[in-house]
Amino acid sequence: MTQKQSAKEPVLDAFERVVIERGERAATLEAVAVEAGVSKGGLLYHFGSKKDLVDGVIERISASATDYSDLLRASPEGVVSTFIRTSVTAGTDFDNSYIALTRLAQSGIYPEARAALARIETEWFDLVESEVGDPGVARLVLLVSDGLYYSSALFPDATTRTDAGSLDEVIAVVADLVRARRG
Repeated sequence: MTQKQSAKEPVLDAFERVVIERGERAATLEAVAVEAGVSKGGLLYHFGSKKDLVDGVIERISASATDYSDLLRASPEGVVSTFIRTSVTAGTDFDNSYIALTRLAQSGIYPEARAALARIETEWFDLVESEVGDPGVARLVLLVSDGLYYSSALFPDATTRTDAGSLDEVIAVVADLVRARRG
């Protein structure tokens, strides 16, 4: 069983790369097999269809999102601070899965991709809201996070937007907002 699971991972990695680099339409079974360096039969052994690949990405990111939520809960710095500091792309496996799933959701072909992203965002919202105690501030934090992620993904050389000092300023503004809303 472990061997089968580990053999699936390079195929999912290849699928994500093709979706990210060339788009959903280009992510044919043939293209994924070539990218993964396996035969089409080898790919079909693990994933019988493109939808199975999408489901594999959803399963993968759901597990990663659970781990991330656990990290947020356990962070000594607090949920909001850690959430904001980690809202930049870093080329991690999670980033690749998230970007691929976003592109699949945008295609309109895979409503399950959109639903998975919505579940993840709801979990993050709930964690942030539990710390700040205000749904409006929680929504703002999620939107700030989205902006940081977008900015770091599209403008990786503009580090002044996402450096530690800039993030400290954003976190301080959120803390001020929470105090003001509570007062």
